[in-house]
Amino acid sequence: TEVMLELQKTGAHNINLVTPTHYILHIRDAIKLAKKKGLKIPIVYNCGGYENVESLKLLDGLIDIYLPDLKYFDDINAMRYSKAFNYFNNAIDALDEMYKQVGKVKFDKNQIMVRGMIVRHLILPGQIEDSKNILRYLYGTFGDNIYISLMNQYTPLEQVKNIEDLNRKVTKKEYNNILEFAINLGINNCFIQDGSSSSKDFIPNFDLGGL
Repeated sequence: TEVMLELQKTGAHNINLVTPTHYILHIRDAIKLAKKKGLKIPIVYNCGGYENVESLKLLDGLIDIYLPDLKYFDDINAMRYSKAFNYFNNAIDALDEMYKQVGKVKFDKNQIMVRGMIVRHLILPGQIEDSKNILRYLYGTFGDNIYISLMNQYTPLEQVKNIEDLNRKVTKKEYNNILEFAINLGINNCFIQDGSSSSKDFIPNFDLGGL
């Protein structure tokens, strides 16, 4: 609670809670207390998207911006790459609940987002059709009421060297194919990335530094 209020005092645009679901009960209580003490800036719930709907309902009225992932349309890929059972149905149920809570994207007078949902989709090598199916679903369900982030930053690491499908970067041709599909579908609210983001330089050391 005090950290949230201190961030607001220093001029932060929002409070960004990253992969926070295992602390959801503590977060709920902390946000409620912070709001009672004068917290006004938006709360961002930055999560993986493969969430439990009943858990998300605990946050109804407390979160301003949801920032989930939607990784796979094909459950075979979800099991093969992430061991995530019934991934797509679970993820879209979670996204539906998030959207129900925050609604259409809104910006303040400085064009800073203050409410709504941004769905990230990490494009994987060789999975153009899966990505297109994701885009069809998102645009068919939410239209331009949300933003979609088409992420071109997949970087193969040592852990996937024996998985042929994943042991390369997304090509420029693959990414442009998906961008063209998004444009033809009619999507306006879309963030894109250039290929330079697919680099190990962008991967944290995960050494708890700075905590």
